[in-house]
Amino acid sequence: MIATNPPTPRIGFIGAGNLATSLIGGLIQAGWSPDSLCAADPADTTRRQLTERYGLLVSPENQDIVHQADVVVLAVKPQVMQPVARALAEAIRPTQTVVSVAAGIEGPALSRWLTSRLGTPGIIRAMPNTPALLGAGATGLVAVNAVSEMGRSTTESIFAAVGTVEWLEREADLNAVIAVAGSAPAYFFAFIEALTRGGTDLGLPQAMAERLAIQTALGAARMASETDVPVQTLRERVTSPGGTTAEALKALRAGDLDALVRKAMQAAVDRAGAMADEFGASD
Repeated sequence: MIATNPPTPRIGFIGAGNLATSLIGGLIQAGWSPDSLCAADPADTTRRQLTERYGLLVSPENQDIVHQADVVVLAVKPQVMQPVARALAEAIRPTQTVVSVAAGIEGPALSRWLTSRLGTPGIIRAMPNTPALLGAGATGLVAVNAVSEMGRSTTESIFAAVGTVEWLEREADLNAVIAVAGSAPAYFFAFIEALTRGGTDLGLPQAMAERLAIQTALGAARMASETDVPVQTLRERVTSPGGTTAEALKALRAGDLDALVRKAMQAAVDRAGAMADEFGASD
């Protein structure tokens, strides 16, 4: 008997903005055929660009893409997730997997909106971050309900194509991923801005200070990610007792940097909860 490979799942994107486009590009770079991908978007220009760049099947109608896909990625903003999901409910089959990338829209709300007379599809929530646009993202995934092995493995492949993936056991932990990874690129950008302002206050040209700050952030991140050395050890190695770095870190500790970062992260978590109430509680 001749063994045959199972067919490649087809992935459909509802919304083709920057994140969806980066996921599509990452999948194609990882070896997925354009024939296994499709997308819906209301903008003529966006659809034309997807066709010209990747040769994708595109449509202005969301339901057209749902009918074509095994895994449906809802890449729309939280503010419009409810009407988009409700409009798709009758078209989605229980055998499909639906992936939401909307922050703050919780599983129970998604389940209500996506349930039809046929049943409820498998639902996964994903929390990627913006470095996915460069293939350097970090994404947390959690299955809201029973999801097929095909749905889990395909969803993991989607986000692994643009960075690292972590599966969570509890949906409640996804808000922590928002605080640690989803919102966190902005924290680092803010720190680079602060370093740049500090450099200019000390006499460097603004453009030079910014270049040095960006390159230093890049180098530190590479050292942390490309070696097996714990981050604490890396910090200790560049902190000579009584030296300049030790004094700088002492000043940061005096300002209670840890407490400030925790406060910022808690604010992100609190906002995610408020968004769930704002966009997901009402029917």
